[in-house]
Amino acid sequence: MTDVAARYAAARQIASAAGALALDYFRKWEQLTIDVKGHQDFVSEADRNVELAVRSALKQAFPDDGIVGEEGEPTPGSSGYTWVIDPIDGTTNFINGIPQWCVILACVHHGRTVIGVVHDPVHDEMHHARLGGGAFLNDTSVRCTPKTSLGAGSLGVGFSGRTRADGIKALVNLATDAGTVFWRNGSGGLSLAYVATGRILGYVEEHMNAWDFLAGHLIVAEAGGRVEPVNADDAIASGGRVVVAGAGVFAAVQALATAAYDG
Repeated sequence: MTDVAARYAAARQIASAAGALALDYFRKWEQLTIDVKGHQDFVSEADRNVELAVRSALKQAFPDDGIVGEEGEPTPGSSGYTWVIDPIDGTTNFINGIPQWCVILACVHHGRTVIGVVHDPVHDEMHHARLGGGAFLNDTSVRCTPKTSLGAGSLGVGFSGRTRADGIKALVNLATDAGTVFWRNGSGGLSLAYVATGRILGYVEEHMNAWDFLAGHLIVAEAGGRVEPVNADDAIASGGRVVVAGAGVFAAVQALATAAYDG
């Protein structure tokens, strides 16, 4: 088994176990201890403990790999592989009992994301891909939408307190004028996965952290979609803008993002 193949198999197993742990916490969400990191930015004991479990499993399986997670300090590695973890993406949903959240794992090698896993344990859906190997929902191959019109579906949009509100306001207005329906579920990771399965046309967010988008970025690309290029190492350092969509609507979606954020 190649290095990437071994890590791909392990990533799915670790994400599944992490999802089961997170789901146990979710079932008692009203009892969680919550801390506020910033405006509309929360962290729970579940986030911290799930990340610790993922880090422990990765360290045991691949002790020379680096690890970057949303909640913990980076762990340097010597193998050339770096894992990027979001233990619970969609924490605001999670802590309020809304079943739209996921566990995200990505693996980066020399600036390229080579593995992506977005696991939704509530609905038993694991979206996953390895570089050059196609994209899957559980065991079924998936493809982005073949639609060519923004009026034929919904466009996922995201927003966080890290960015100015003017951008998302402009994007929503422009998307509405373009005839599409804007859609936000509070989990960028799940939204990217939904692009890969053709459930939504595309997804746009002015700034996302690496742990939120690298996995989904790869899954969309492997599902035949188009994505704005990103160097994974740069994303780990500073995040970046995310624009992805089915090939037939990508140009139109990118034009909306550019008009909203750069106009």
